[in-house]
Amino acid sequence: MLQIKNLQAGYGKIKVLKNISMHVNGGEIVTLIGANGAGKTTLLYTIAGMIKKTGGEIVLFNRDTAKMPPQAIVKSGCCLVPEGRQVFATMSVEDNLYLGGYVQYKQQKNYDRAGELQSIYDIFPVLEERREQFAGTLSGGEQQMLAMGRALMGGPKLIMMDEPSTGLAPLIVKDIFQIIIKLREAGNTVLLIEQNAKAALGIADRGYVMETGKIIIQGPAADLLANNDVQRAYLGRDVDDINASCEI
Repeated sequence: MLQIKNLQAGYGKIKVLKNISMHVNGGEIVTLIGANGAGKTTLLYTIAGMIKKTGGEIVLFNRDTAKMPPQAIVKSGCCLVPEGRQVFATMSVEDNLYLGGYVQYKQQKNYDRAGELQSIYDIFPVLEERREQFAGTLSGGEQQMLAMGRALMGGPKLIMMDEPSTGLAPLIVKDIFQIIIKLREAGNTVLLIEQNAKAALGIADRGYVMETGKIIIQGPAADLLANNDVQRAYLGRDVDDINASCEI
């Protein structure tokens, strides 16, 4: 589904991604963990076409994305849930959701906007209850659900999520992670960035560990979860010292 080879990208003269190679298979949850500044968000933005690569290759759904603008990447079936939700605060919940399917609505004659909207409400019933409410008046957890629902309106095959648990209460975090599991069970593929390493690895199939723009460790999620070096690097403590508050 997604293959990245020797990817390089950055901001001007600042080189952030340094020969990244990784892959995501259909039907997987793959998590990318690492400290702040490791380059995780830059990687997602480069996959999404919002940052232009300076080297390497991104192949998405068997197509090289080098000449694809962001809207073409969205149309192909890859959507991003950005860090910090970034909902349109003065627009209604429903209008925010409609924007998530804008590319498909404009370019696909058979796009069933009403059907997609109802499928989002089936996943997030609270959004249907709040559909006429301004997005900015929602709680943090509800805004995260809205951001996820907005991305899903495009009917993606690959959904990328950037720190979905940031700033949320533990019980809400548990709900968000359960929804991610259900998305995978429904046939979606998820590439997840998450600083809560134990929670992310607890639901993922595989994981990658990033440090200063490089992949330094990769493997099955269970193996990474049991790796003391991984836990020391990202949580500053051993696996045995992580308490149940990190679990989902």
